[in-house]
Amino acid sequence: MIFSSLLFIFAFLPIVLGVYYLLPYSWKNYFLILTSLFFFAWGGVSYSILIITSIALNYLIGLFLNKKHKFLFLIIGLTFNLGLLFYFKYLAFVISNLMSIFYSSGAESAQLNIILPIGISFYTFQAISYLMDVYQGKVHIQKRIDHVALYIILFPQLIAGPIVRYHEIKDQIAFRKHNIIKFASGVSRFAFGLGKKVLIANVIGQYVEDIFAVPIEDLDITITWIGTILYAFQIYFDFSGYSDMAIGLGKMFGFKFPENFNFPYAASSIKDFWRRWHITLSVWFRDYLYIPLGGNKKGKPRTLFNLTIVFIITGFWHGAAWNFLIWGLIHGLFIVIERVGFGSVLEKSPRIIGIIYAWFIVLVAWVFFREENLSNAMSHLTLMLGGGEAAEINMQLLSQLTNIRPLLIISLAFLLSTGIFNWIYLKIKLIATQINEKMVQALSFIFSIISAISPAVILIACAIELNLNSYNPFIYFRF
Repeated sequence: MIFSSLLFIFAFLPIVLGVYYLLPYSWKNYFLILTSLFFFAWGGVSYSILIITSIALNYLIGLFLNKKHKFLFLIIGLTFNLGLLFYFKYLAFVISNLMSIFYSSGAESAQLNIILPIGISFYTFQAISYLMDVYQGKVHIQKRIDHVALYIILFPQLIAGPIVRYHEIKDQIAFRKHNIIKFASGVSRFAFGLGKKVLIANVIGQYVEDIFAVPIEDLDITITWIGTILYAFQIYFDFSGYSDMAIGLGKMFGFKFPENFNFPYAASSIKDFWRRWHITLSVWFRDYLYIPLGGNKKGKPRTLFNLTIVFIITGFWHGAAWNFLIWGLIHGLFIVIERVGFGSVLEKSPRIIGIIYAWFIVLVAWVFFREENLSNAMSHLTLMLGGGEAAEINMQLLSQLTNIRPLLIISLAFLLSTGIFNWIYLKIKLIATQINEKMVQALSFIFSIISAISPAVILIACAIELNLNSYNPFIYFRF
């Protein structure tokens, strides 16, 4: 079950919210645990057994993290969590690559049918966060298993984040306030996230599918660049839309989750991009990997090494495939280049230069994220950079993209993803302030009316789109 489905929007969510607010406060957490288990079991009952086991073992290991040998118990906990992730996500990849080596010598290759449980990358990282926060003394050992369970399994951020660290939410699990303002804000945030996913990402995604389905020898440089740019918009609105929905759902149940995106396509460097893209993952790796490795406290060579390790793992976190490693290495390489001096050059240059540079590197990297076949990825990239043999412009595809509907949606995607709308709003407000106070009041009234009506309009539009169109993928679902 995904958030952007009619079943979730008009059946699961209303029922859960209705029961949740009818229950006494002391029962609310238990109900959310049961609800989250049901939500998780929708993808397969065996997955529920897996996550229940994860909860139980992490809770038990956590109880020993104030003992004399707490480091040993931390290692046991990390081994269990990372071992679980390795088995389900990476074992088949490792064995497949090892067998391909032996295959060249006459051995037969093997296939492992290991099904990747939904959300395992996210809830495993959250379990590790609990153990690390207790070990580092940021929080006390949690003796109530229901609190640990709710932290790990809470359904709004279970399958796609944001990655919530235990010390950020422990007090909210114990006690949180519910009020109509927070609830209304949550509904609005959910609606806007749903709109980003259904009305922008899904629509653009269909054009992306059409472009990447064309054999590479039949592509031209124009369509190749357009396809890559559209994919950049698709993955942003797909993932940020889901994060917005999760944050909105959290508010409906009284929680405050951390922000996960901040206009990443307005970044003026790759370092700036990672301050804006999947923020909770960046912070997680900073606190639990980069800093424990030594961070930037052990000299420049060690700092650059630590950064490289972080981005290698960032790449592999997204998927057990070489294309994800290359994607991570591209980002890591330019983070290192910026760290050794290019970053200061960008800071002294006009901001637009940095934005163009960041866009170019991010788009090049997205090619490897989208194309799992490395040969196709290299051919695609070569064509983008002016190499290879380009076909004539595919006028059929180009004409589809230049109709009114795609042009409007692509324009909207550009404005929303770069923060230009926010800039326009602030400029209008500034101009109104300079005119007179009544103009400011009138403007505030208009925007308040728009803010009140927009969620309902977006929900209706999304319901119509979901009813008419079955194309509703979720890119980060498999991570």
